[in-house]
Amino acid sequence: MQIKNKKALIVKWSIVVLVISLLLASCTAVFDQNSLDQNSLPDGFVYVTDVIPTAQLEMRYFSEDNFVGRVIDGYEAEKAILTVKAAQALKKAADNLYKQGYYIKIFDAYRPQRAVDHFKRWAKDLDDTKMKEKYYPDLDKAVLFEMGYIAERSGHSRGSTVDLTLVDISTGQELDMGSGFDFFGEISNHGTHLITKEQEKNRNILRDAMVDAGFEVYPEEWWHYTLKDEPYPDTYFDFPVK
Repeated sequence: MQIKNKKALIVKWSIVVLVISLLLASCTAVFDQNSLDQNSLPDGFVYVTDVIPTAQLEMRYFSEDNFVGRVIDGYEAEKAILTVKAAQALKKAADNLYKQGYYIKIFDAYRPQRAVDHFKRWAKDLDDTKMKEKYYPDLDKAVLFEMGYIAERSGHSRGSTVDLTLVDISTGQELDMGSGFDFFGEISNHGTHLITKEQEKNRNILRDAMVDAGFEVYPEEWWHYTLKDEPYPDTYFDFPVK
């Protein structure tokens, strides 16, 4: 009788150990899959904050504070993604700016093609003007395509373009650039006479660091820079930002 009880106890504990092992294996598999889903990117791309930990993010298209007024298709997380090559060049600029007393703040980086398609649909809906006062007060929405503010494709979708500004490390405040990010108007242009000398100086601090790191200026937008030697000059990607 004692032997039977002992055998039964062994069998019972064997079952318990097996169940625990299966549960642990299942949890590990789920964890690994979640890690993969959250952290995997196409080859050649990287999260900017993995390369530049000091970079601040204010991803406008993952918010309602943009010219459309809602979260844009393809933006599923507060993440900034660039090609590895562009991120490394941006780090050079960020390191230079840090020595001068500034952090970089990123508004947009890689942009999925589906986001550009969202912009196009919005631009064709001429009745939707709820963000006009903040982003394009002096323009008729009907001319945004004609003037180049909205396009069929965006350099952002190639993965080596970034929209950014500067933050004063000592105060935590953004530098005054004379106009806000994504403001549609002449005041956002490089070389405009509509801003003060101090605002022009602030823009030039950003411009000089970015150009020195290998980026090209976009004349109509003080915040917009594209890597000169970008790795995918003819490829427009559409994976989501997550």
